[in-house]
Amino acid sequence: MLSLNQTAHTKMNESHLNPSRGGQRVIKDEVCGQNTMATKPHRSYDRTWEEIELMLAQATEKMIQWKDWYESCKQEDDKEGMKEAARNHKALQGVVKTLKWTLGEEGITDPLN
Repeated sequence: MLSLNQTAHTKMNESHLNPSRGGQRVIKDEVCGQNTMATKPHRSYDRTWEEIELMLAQATEKMIQWKDWYESCKQEDDKEGMKEAARNHKALQGVVKTLKWTLGEEGITDPLN
């Protein structure tokens, strides 16, 4: 398994401008073998702190719901349901941690770890 640094290096290994795509930078992802467009996204930067707080509350609530669903599936011995619930719960943990980092919450120094 590649570390995060190895993956980032691998993705950046073959970077070139593609004239057939209007000169946009295309990065060859050697891990997946696919080209990834690396165009800069348009960002408005107009979210309010209240909107971010609301999104955090919603993400936290959904994360709790997935945890409850996992427990329900576990009681019913629904392994597929357990997998789906665990996957979604884990994804929302990352969302929650990132939003807390965005808000500067004490103790959240790096949302990627």
